Parts: sequence; structure tokens; C-alpha cells
Amino acid sequence: MYSPRSDCAIDATMSLIEGRWKSVLLCKLNQTGEMRFNQLLKNIDGISPRMLTKQLKELERDGLIAREAYHEIPPRVEYSLTEKGKSLLPVLQAMAQWGLDNMFTNVMNIDGGGAVMRTD
Repeated sequence: MYSPRSDCAIDATMSLIEGRWKSVLLCKLNQTGEMRFNQLLKNIDGISPRMLTKQLKELERDGLIAREAYHEIPPRVEYSLTEKGKSLLPVLQAMAQWGLDNMFTNVMNIDGGGAVMRTD
């Protein structure tokens, strides 16, 4: 398991979710329950296959998502939130609300189990 960068609890949490795509991936998986690689790739504008692979591996390494490989022809792999990943959702909700209140008017917000776009 990954150890935090420092002894600061906030920094430890941020080290797990930092990066352009991790919060988006967590929101998408929260919204849908589980998704395959190609579904994630199609549903996240601007992410490359290489970056998606990297971010999924890091989230799995940190215990926030689970990767389930089915031994079928053709092979199938699905990603979903773990309990640890689900426990991070209130933190992401608080961060999203702060962003809505203080920064941008068109940002992703986790609301009632799904991602919602707010436009003002």
C-alpha cells in the first residue's frame, strides 16, 4: 500500500486524489456503480488511454477502486468503488460544494449518488 507523502493528514488525503482525472473517475464510478475501461474512456472527454490506465492503477493501488477481471472470451474487466473509495465521497462532496460556492459556476458536483453539472 502507498504511504502518504508527509505526516499531514490533509496532504495524505490529497496525495490519493491529486491528479487531473482521479476525482472524475471516482465520480463516474459512483454514478454508475461499475464501468469497463472503454466505457470510462468514452465517458471522460480528454483522457488518453495511457493516462486512464495510469490513474486506474494508482486508484487500485491505493485501495479506492476494485478491478474485477472476468476470464471470458473476449476478456472483460470492470472497475468499481471499494468501501474505502465510497468513504471518500463525502470529502469530494465537500470539496465540490466549496468549489461551487467559491470558484466556478460550471463544475462537477456529487449529489445523491450521481454527478451533476451546475450552470449559472
